[in-house]
Amino acid sequence: MEQWQADLQQWVESGVLRQATFSQLRRKDEGSPLKTAIRAIELRGSLHYQFEYHSKTKVTHDNVPQAEAAQRMAEWLEQHYRQALFKTDDADVQVLFNKKGKATMLRKPPTSKAVQEPQQHNRQKQRIVQEGEAAPFMVELGIMTKDGAVIAKKQDKFRQINRFLEMVADVLPSLPTHREIRIVDFGCGKSYLTFALYHLLAIKQNMNITIVGLDLKEDVIAFCSELAHKLGYDRLSFQVGDIAHYKEQSAVDMVVTLHACDTATDAALVKAVDWGASVILSVPCCQHEFFRQIANENLKPLLSHGLLKERFSALATDAVRAQLLEVIGYKVQMLEFIDPDHTPKNMLIRATIGPANESERKWKEYEAFRDSLQLTPYLEGALADQLAAARAQGLVK
Repeated sequence: MEQWQADLQQWVESGVLRQATFSQLRRKDEGSPLKTAIRAIELRGSLHYQFEYHSKTKVTHDNVPQAEAAQRMAEWLEQHYRQALFKTDDADVQVLFNKKGKATMLRKPPTSKAVQEPQQHNRQKQRIVQEGEAAPFMVELGIMTKDGAVIAKKQDKFRQINRFLEMVADVLPSLPTHREIRIVDFGCGKSYLTFALYHLLAIKQNMNITIVGLDLKEDVIAFCSELAHKLGYDRLSFQVGDIAHYKEQSAVDMVVTLHACDTATDAALVKAVDWGASVILSVPCCQHEFFRQIANENLKPLLSHGLLKERFSALATDAVRAQLLEVIGYKVQMLEFIDPDHTPKNMLIRATIGPANESERKWKEYEAFRDSLQLTPYLEGALADQLAAARAQGLVK
């Protein structure tokens, strides 16, 4: 065994090797990764070494247990590379191979604090609602136990709630700071996310807010009202009603609408714009309006298949919504709400109001898109006055 091999064995066995980089291929045409980077990680409570193979077009990974890592590194290095750099707690060691395969070792003091504790490969993600810290609303809704453990069957819901709160946290700077913030959640259902929103804003952020949840189902509203009272959420209330006929407020700062069907999502967007909402969070549900309208001779190979037409129509619907909001002056982002394996309805429209910009250009883009697909969007007609005002104000110089 050569000295570098013996040292490598000792470094791995004692756990002092933190990083390694293999480079300079022995034979350029052999198809081996151009570089291999290795780092110590903690995986399922034990030390592993992660091999990261860098090829021209992709990067792949392989996690190797500590007991096998030294031999794997030695064999991989000898077969493919002329140079290696090992970073340990005590030194940086460079190994250079000449054309005959003889190794030279160069040592110097460690150059950085990269020689630190192994990174935890399975470390707990820092979520807004942490597992192990019981959130009262999650306990009452059957997502957590009283000691903060997430119930196995509710892991997807737990991740969904945290993903939603992360998206809300990103847009908090867009909300007013000098007065009470008014929020409406259309079609709130059992209100997992409504309660989560209150938990984030009123409890964790101590913001001055009121939230109203609206739904058509009387039994759901009764349940949510009782739970809000039990939790002491005195600035959260629930009402029976639909989006189109809700007239209880003249101004709202944030509008949330999750899984409102077809043009009900558009009705909520119209309300939000009428109120001058600073933030809109909308997850559309089934979308049928454009399926009945969409037509384009050049797209016949796509539109002649029902499933493809349905998916394309849904994407076109959300593109129209985003573009019209941007004409009015919103900055719009399309975000993946949750893992598509959990639900295909995972697109969230997040819009924040700002100074309107390039309204006329965006309108012309919208017209070209609309006309190319022969669409007559409900949302355009419902926002006609706001769209005309935005364009007439000369927002683009």
